Amino acid sequence: MTVLDEIIAGVVADLEIRRAHRTLEDLMAVAAALPPALDPLPALTAPGLSVIAEVKRSSPSKGALAPIDDPAALAAEYAAGGAAAISVLTEARRFGGSLADLEAVRAAVPTPLLRKDFVVTDYQLWEGRAAGADLALLIVAALTQDQLTGFLDLASQLGVTCLVETHTAEEVRRALDAGATLIGVNNRNLKTLDVDLSHFQELAELIGDRAVKVAESGILSVDDAATMRAAGADAVLVGELLVRSGDPRAAVAALRSLA
Repeated sequence: MTVLDEIIAGVVADLEIRRAHRTLEDLMAVAAALPPALDPLPALTAPGLSVIAEVKRSSPSKGALAPIDDPAALAAEYAAGGAAAISVLTEARRFGGSLADLEAVRAAVPTPLLRKDFVVTDYQLWEGRAAGADLALLIVAALTQDQLTGFLDLASQLGVTCLVETHTAEEVRRALDAGATLIGVNNRNLKTLDVDLSHFQELAELIGDRAVKVAESGILSVDDAATMRAAGADAVLVGELLVRSGDPRAAVAALRSLA
């Protein structure tokens, strides 16, 4: 069993608990009453390197990163630094996140929000939207092609933009075949958890101009971000660098300054 398999097993178990307390119809009613989801693509394709700044307490590879007692305050610093979007981890077991974090951030900032989790059911897309998410993460490695296309269709109906995460050339092909317009390339090997920044460059060439390209994982300095930009990244998704920086507003601004 891979690390991804183990994480998803926990996600499914926790999901069943939430479903027992909140029906899909409940979520649909809440989502229907919300203002339309924000479109992140204009900011993600603006001149220079765009930043998806992540509210991230811990990770499977690094363990605890930062306590983050007030995710809303952190998100406000990200927004002030010029983040194009803010990613909020909502997976509890490995990342220490929650839907409450997402709701708190939504109440604090007008920036497009990504619910960062492991989507394997329609319920989770409705759940994220009801909590105020404008984007959802779809991990190609965790989904069949029918699931991927089905979730993209549902997200479109909800007005939610999907960040479709890929790790291999075959996954890039699947993402493009499914109609993804925002594709992330994760530099982390899901089996070993090792990071190789050259991975983005290889897969970015396959994506070309057919989708907005986001570099994910292993970006621990401005120099790393510059390398991703030079390799064709429209945006970087950064968590550890920002939560450990001591000045998240300035750290986001430094990344945004890259041409």
